[in-house]
Amino acid sequence: MLKIGLTGGIGSGKSTAANHFESLGVPIIDADKIAHQLTQPGQPALQEIAVHFSSCIDNQGHLLRAKLREQVFSNHTQKQLLENILHPLIHHEIFTSIQQLTCDYVLLCIPLLVEKKLCNWVDRTLVIDCPEALQILRIKKRNGLPTDQIKNILNCQASRKSRLTVANDIITNNGSTQELAESVKKLHNFYQSLCQLPADQ
Repeated sequence: MLKIGLTGGIGSGKSTAANHFESLGVPIIDADKIAHQLTQPGQPALQEIAVHFSSCIDNQGHLLRAKLREQVFSNHTQKQLLENILHPLIHHEIFTSIQQLTCDYVLLCIPLLVEKKLCNWVDRTLVIDCPEALQILRIKKRNGLPTDQIKNILNCQASRKSRLTVANDIITNNGSTQELAESVKKLHNFYQSLCQLPADQ
């Protein structure tokens, strides 16, 4: 089974690209969705987060995600602490999910694939890329975050250059949704062709 690692900066269009792959029948394993599930009330991850980030838990025991995001992206030590709690659990869930699949190829959506040097997990790295100015515009429209907070997040992520350096495949997502869908379809056909090659090629 071919493992494709999909990554890109915030606001690059990773989720939209993943949705297009999913519409073509490709199994998707999304690290962000796993993290969201792991931080629901009653989950062990949330219980540990509550110990260290008590101000980010409301009276009903729910995680105040926006508050936590603002806190960790302005403090490297707290960001590292949160990652130390979540990442081992996320990695376990990813590998467990892979083992349950029988398919030609799977798409692993891992935003921090480059930052955490996880490219050796996958057979090919697909980067969704766009200019930083467009990332900022998209995030403002989607989340309503102030520019300084967006830039804090961008500064915590790998640079465009470092992502593009390790990419096997690149989709430049600065056009329409239809153009993105067409780019995804071309890569889907390419990945399917790779799956038909003999194992030694």
